[in-house]
Amino acid sequence: MKKKSTSQSAFFNLRVLIASVLCLFGVFVALIGFGLYPGAPLLAQPSQQQTQQWQPHWVVVHSSHNDVSAPLREMATWPLPPAREHEAPENPKTGIVRASGSRPDTVVQNRLMNNLLGNIIPGLNFDGIPFPGVDCNCAPPDTDGYVGLTQYVQIVNVGYQVFDKATGNSVLGPLSIRSIWQGFGGNCETGGDGDPVVLYDKMANRWVISQFADSGTGVPNRECIAVSTTSDATGSYNRYDFDLRPFGTNFYDYPKLGSWPDAYYMADNVFNSATFAYLGTEPFAFDRTSMLAGLAATVISPGLVGSPASSEDPVMPSDLDGSIMPPAGAPNVFVEFPDTTGNNAGHYRYWQYSVGVPFGTGPTFTQFAGPTAAPFTFLCPTTRACVPQLGSSSNLDGIGDRLMFRLAYRNFGTPAAPNESWVGNFSVNSGGVAAPRWFELKNLGGPSGTINQEGTYQPDSTWRWMGSVAMDQSGNLAIGFSASSASINPQIHYAFRLATDPPGTLTGENDAFDGTGSQSDTFSRWGDYSAMTVDPVYDCTFWYTQEYYETNSSFNWRTRIGNFKFDTCGAQASPTPTATATATATPTATPTPTATPTPRPVPTPRPRPTPPPRP
Repeated sequence: MKKKSTSQSAFFNLRVLIASVLCLFGVFVALIGFGLYPGAPLLAQPSQQQTQQWQPHWVVVHSSHNDVSAPLREMATWPLPPAREHEAPENPKTGIVRASGSRPDTVVQNRLMNNLLGNIIPGLNFDGIPFPGVDCNCAPPDTDGYVGLTQYVQIVNVGYQVFDKATGNSVLGPLSIRSIWQGFGGNCETGGDGDPVVLYDKMANRWVISQFADSGTGVPNRECIAVSTTSDATGSYNRYDFDLRPFGTNFYDYPKLGSWPDAYYMADNVFNSATFAYLGTEPFAFDRTSMLAGLAATVISPGLVGSPASSEDPVMPSDLDGSIMPPAGAPNVFVEFPDTTGNNAGHYRYWQYSVGVPFGTGPTFTQFAGPTAAPFTFLCPTTRACVPQLGSSSNLDGIGDRLMFRLAYRNFGTPAAPNESWVGNFSVNSGGVAAPRWFELKNLGGPSGTINQEGTYQPDSTWRWMGSVAMDQSGNLAIGFSASSASINPQIHYAFRLATDPPGTLTGENDAFDGTGSQSDTFSRWGDYSAMTVDPVYDCTFWYTQEYYETNSSFNWRTRIGNFKFDTCGAQASPTPTATATATATPTATPTPTATPTPRPVPTPRPRPTPPPRP
């Protein structure tokens, strides 16, 4: 902090000091009255004063560089410039001390309900990108993927691959993510480090691919984002390098993005770049309109949120599903992990982020207390290594200190008369094992959000964690996750419920793919996230991607991609959002094709042990 001598200051005179304070207070009140102070809308609402003490400090940063790439299918043959060897940076845990001991979970589901596997129609089930993820030679893969009009794009540390969604055949790749920035120059081309995210912007029929990069220090402090110019993931991209150091010379970790009409929103966990001490969570918004047009763009942020920021739990932005738009001008909602020891006191605290029109004009980031989450016991509060697996003494990371990707938004009404739902999940300890706590929230567009339903899914002694959840156009819900125990290798499962099932319950579970090996010697690191997405054309088909091991080994992960749907979902395809670009013709180049997968037969539920009586 900069210090100023008071020896010759007018403020040393008491009368001048009092007058100056009164003057400044008057100016402050006037600014509030005229709405010029960034926090004016919040301070002017008495009902929010008890929950809104933190105020935003807006910073606007222009992209360091942007251009338009050649089609990726052409660039696939170009030689990459040499890059330094690196592994993806370790994902630090937040430094918030978690409450120890058991807390009674009032929404735990400790038995299977009606097993409705007959309502599930399985589809494709095929292998995705394997280790080493092109050129990462690292673990974990941080498996992510998204489905578009005709393609499925999977992304891992630090590679991507494009598949034909009708057959599962490879269309392009696997290739390194940094190859997308060939010819771009700078850190995005040579310093991409991972933590990748791929989105399909359903409103514009465009792909969004991102990963963080460093500026030569080994600490991620840039975000590289590419937005396709058409709905073809193998075509050309508008490429951007955003330097985050003007927001603070920090370690920007775990970036999670969501598509919204007015911006691409992102949340990062922020750490001290030297000590890796947790500093807090920070929301960002990127100028979507400019990025779709290939113009120079900006990113804005209100800074680290909360007071103190280091006690604020990670937040997650909304990502739009379906073809029905949010209400006109609706803000993007960020939901916070409902920690009992952090600032939010066990609530699904949420924040409404509006960038203003034009982008960056009068932005707001408004906090609401949110409804109280049902009690839960923290998963692995003192160690990463807690999830057991067959044939290995190395336990896996339960990553129970944040919401999992994505926070899926869907409007079941109309823009004028909305019926909005936000679904998400995190991992908790239930009955001595890891279990997904999933939730559906309502009314987050206003000041009084509510819980429509929530549940902790722990039907037996299997450990289930690292989930991803979404809903189809009929309100049916599916959550994918990893499953493991001392008697099984890590497997890929999904559980589900019909919209008409009893609230807070999952009524069926399927083994999507059973791993035949366990992981060792990777410092307990399992993936940091997975992805459940819904087809933008056939708004009933769920796509899920997750990692597994084929043999007992270290740094030798595999990934899997599969889809399925409910037979009760709408018989007709939902209308696609209005496109802003026309897809290019199917590319002729098909590097590294994979074998055509066959549809998986109707699944049979695996036997599950009867859970012990619960007190």
